Amino acid sequence: MKQNHYGRLGAVLSADLINLPDMSATSIQQLLETHEIRRAEITDADVESFGRWRDRLARAFGSSDAVEQCSAVNDLLVEATIRPWVSTHDGLQPHLHFVPDSADVVSRVKAVTAGGLAFVLCWEGGARLGRCMRSECGRAYVDTSRNGQRRYCTARCGNTEAVMRHRSRRSRFKP
Repeated sequence: MKQNHYGRLGAVLSADLINLPDMSATSIQQLLETHEIRRAEITDADVESFGRWRDRLARAFGSSDAVEQCSAVNDLLVEATIRPWVSTHDGLQPHLHFVPDSADVVSRVKAVTAGGLAFVLCWEGGARLGRCMRSECGRAYVDTSRNGQRRYCTARCGNTEAVMRHRSRRSRFKP
């Protein structure tokens, strides 16, 4: 997958936010810090906003209908109120942000996730935004593989599913 860092970051952060098992200020802050979101301090008041945003992000993953997926991402872009901004924070070369550096953490995360999903959808196609095919899982993922054929959130889920298929076939042929 040929993706710029900023677009990929936003899409992967979207999947990780959807998959976050515990929506608490601490878990959200740790997730944002893992994804190198600057000034990631989360208050208890932010948790509800992130929960609603997570539910909105989920619409973009796993649909095979391009119109539906585009609609979901466009709705996110509208709510995120993206306004391109050139930044030179931390001594870096000028680079694009989706909101000013001064925006609050919820606004910045909304902008980076909506923008990242738009990048992936437009540059790589909607199939790159998937849901795990293992029936007991369903986690969201961004397919960053070269061939774009990923169907499981992790190799573990793929292997578990393969073992289950193998055992099912074997049991049908046993006397």
